[in-house]
Amino acid sequence: MSRSERAIARRGRIALLLSWLAMSSAALPADTSERPFGLTRRIPLTTSRVIGSPEPPLPFRAKRAFPSLSFNHPVYVTAEPASNRLLVVEQNGRTLAFGSNATGPGTNLFHEIADHETYSLRFHPGFATNRFVYVFANGPRSAKAKHDRILRYTVSGSPARCDPASETVIIEWLSNGHNGGEMDFGPDGMLYISAGDGTSDSDGLDTGQDLRDIASGVLRINVDKPDAGRGYSVPQDNPFLHIPLARPELWAFGFRNPWRLSFDRKTGDLWVGDIGQDLWEMVYVVKRGANYGWSVMEGSHPFHPLRARGPVPISKPSIEHPHSEARSITGGTVYTGDRFKDLRGAYIYGDYGTGKIWAARYSGGKITWHREIADTPHQPLAFAQGHRGEILYADYGGALYELEPNPPPRTRTVFPRKLGDTGLFADVPSHTPQPALIPYSVNSPLWSDDTHKDRFIALPGLEHIEFTENGAWKFPEAAVLVKTFSLEVETGNPASRRRIETRLLVFQQNEWVGYTYAWNAAQTDADLVAASGADRTYTIRDPAAPGGIRRQSWHLPSRAECMVCHSRAAQFVLGLNTHQMNRQHDYDGTRDNQLRAMEHIGLFKIRQPQRKPGDGEPVPPEKFTEKLPKSPDKYARLADPHDATQPLEARARSYLHSNCAHCHVDAGGGNAAISLHINTKPDAVRAVGVEPLHDKFSIPDARIISPGSPGQSVLLHRISTLGPGRMPPLASSIVDDAAVKLIRDWIAAMPAAR
Repeated sequence: MSRSERAIARRGRIALLLSWLAMSSAALPADTSERPFGLTRRIPLTTSRVIGSPEPPLPFRAKRAFPSLSFNHPVYVTAEPASNRLLVVEQNGRTLAFGSNATGPGTNLFHEIADHETYSLRFHPGFATNRFVYVFANGPRSAKAKHDRILRYTVSGSPARCDPASETVIIEWLSNGHNGGEMDFGPDGMLYISAGDGTSDSDGLDTGQDLRDIASGVLRINVDKPDAGRGYSVPQDNPFLHIPLARPELWAFGFRNPWRLSFDRKTGDLWVGDIGQDLWEMVYVVKRGANYGWSVMEGSHPFHPLRARGPVPISKPSIEHPHSEARSITGGTVYTGDRFKDLRGAYIYGDYGTGKIWAARYSGGKITWHREIADTPHQPLAFAQGHRGEILYADYGGALYELEPNPPPRTRTVFPRKLGDTGLFADVPSHTPQPALIPYSVNSPLWSDDTHKDRFIALPGLEHIEFTENGAWKFPEAAVLVKTFSLEVETGNPASRRRIETRLLVFQQNEWVGYTYAWNAAQTDADLVAASGADRTYTIRDPAAPGGIRRQSWHLPSRAECMVCHSRAAQFVLGLNTHQMNRQHDYDGTRDNQLRAMEHIGLFKIRQPQRKPGDGEPVPPEKFTEKLPKSPDKYARLADPHDATQPLEARARSYLHSNCAHCHVDAGGGNAAISLHINTKPDAVRAVGVEPLHDKFSIPDARIISPGSPGQSVLLHRISTLGPGRMPPLASSIVDDAAVKLIRDWIAAMPAAR
C-alpha cells in the first residue's frame, strides 16, 4: 500500500470513528403539561431492612495514605533505604519520590524512561555504597515487538534521582504481554525476576513448559559478578544447567503472569502471585527447579492437558482462588510491622479485580492459616512495607492506601436471608414491590441469556439521586437497586416465565455491594445465595432443540463476581445514567419519559454551577435544584440494539457500550487497549483496523474490527463463541444470535480499508 493509499485509509477510519459518536437522536415526545406523568407522587420508603452484611465484619479496612498525593496509574510502591522517602512507580514510565511524612502535594521525579511502561523498582542491597537501583520496564511502546528489560541506574544528586546517563541493560527478553514485572534480591544476594508467557491470552506461543526461553519463568542471576560483555552471570547452582538448550537463568517455570514476587526476609521463602486465565488465580511459595504447570494446567486444574510437559513434575499452588473469589491476583509481602501483632509474619496479598485482601501463613511446606482480612473498592497492583514495616498498597486508580482496624458496627442487625425479609416487596409471591419503589427500564440492556428483567430503585425515605448528564448518577446511603431475572421455560411463551433470581446492589458506607437471592421452585420466596455463588440448570421446552427439550445452565454470581462488572472504573452502577434512562417507560399503562417522570416527583437533585471564589474569599455553599437543566429530548440516549428502525451504527455502538464497556474502559480491568464506552473519543477507541493484543484464533490478518470484513474481526468472533475467548466472559452461557447478526452487519457495512 502506497503512502497516499495509507493516508486515504486513515482518513476513512477517522471518518468512521467520528460517526460512532453520532448516536440516535430520534425525537422524544415534547414535554407538555397536558400529557399525564408516569409517576405522580413520591412515596417515602420506610420498610427496607437491607442493612449491614450477612457476614461478620472483616478485621481491617482501607484508609487513604498521603491524601494530598495522587498518581497516574501507580503500579508499585517501595521505601528508599536510609531515607524517609517513598517511591511510587507509575505505569507511564515515571517514578516519583516523596517524604513518608508528606502532608503537601509535592513529589520529585526519581526516574523516567521514554516510550516504555514501568512495573517495579528494587534497590541493590549495597545501595548505601554503590547507589545502584534496578527498574523493570517493557517497551518500546511504539515497537511491534516489545521487550522486558531490567535496567540498572546510579542514583545521584539532590534530591536524589536516577542518572539517565548511567542506564545499563542487565538482561532483556521478548515479551508482548503477560510481562511478569517484579524483582527482588534473595537472601543469597542473587536477583530473582518474574517473567510472564509473553502473550496476552492462553500461552499462544506455547512457552509455558519450554525451557529454551526465559518466558513463563522465575529467573535467578548474579548482578554483582557479571560475565564479560553482559550485565550478569549465571549462578552455578541454578537448577537447569544440566539440560541441553535450557536457559540457564531459570530458577522455576510454568507461570502465566507472575505479578509480584517477594522474599520472606525471616524464612527465605519466595512468594509469587500468578494471574490466572479462565477460572483460577494462584499464589506459590516457589521452590528451586519446580514446574508450576502453565499452560498444561491452570493452577491444579487442566487447561491444555495434551500439550507437552516440561522435564519435571508439575507442582500445585500453595493457595488457589476460583474466579468467584478473585479475578486478577496481586502478589504481596510478608508483614514485619508492629502495629498489627496478629498479622506479623503473615503474607499479605490481594486481588486487582475485586479489591479483596487476604493474609496467609506458611510453615512446614504448607499453608497453616488463611483468611480474608479486608474488602476494598480499589484495584491493588502492589503491596509494600513502609520504613516501619507497615503495609501500603498502590491503587491503580491513583492513590496509596494503608490498612486500619475495622471499627465494630454501631448496631447489631440481622441481614435478610430471604427476599421476603428485605422489606422491599409488598407481596413476594406475586413479585409486587412496595409502592415506594420506582420501576425503570434501560435503552440497551446487558445480554443475560434471553431472560426477562424487572428493575426497581429503592431510596431511603425521600432521599434524592444526584443527576449528571454524563457518567453514573450518584445515590444516597442505604440505596438499593433491585433486578429480578425471569426465564421462559417454554421458548417463545412469556406466560411460562419463572423467576430464577433477584439481585440487589446495595450502597452502604460509601461502597456498593452485590447480593443475590435464588427463587424457590414454588415461586413463593427467594433465598440469599452464599458469598461463593451457585449454579443451577433448568429444563426448557424448545421446539428447535432435539426432542423438544434442552438444558439451560444459570450461574448465580458470587459477591466478588458482582463487583467485577460493577467496578469503580465502570462507576459501579451500569444502567442508571442519562444515556440508558432517557427513554419511554410503561408505568402501569401510562407511558412517559423516565427523566420527565422522575423529575416530576422530585427524585433528582442537580448541582448548580457556581462562581469560583477569588483569593481570600470563602467557598460558597453548594446549591442544588430539582429541575433538570434541559428537557429530556435535548439529552443523548443509547439506541435499542433490537430496534431495526434505529440506525445500524447507533445500535451496534450501544450494544458494545452496555455489554463490553464496563470492562473495556480506562482502568476497567479488560486486558486490552480498546475502549468501547459510548463517550470515548474516536482516537481513543483503538479497535478499527487494530491488530489484536490477545489470541487471533487462527484468523488470517485478524483485526479487532476489520472494516468490511466480519470474518477477520476478532470482536465478532469472541461474541459468537462459547468457551475460551468468549466475550463477555461472565454471566452468559448462550450466544446472543441477534447481537451477532447486528455486529456482523455493522462491520460488513463499514468502508473497507484500501
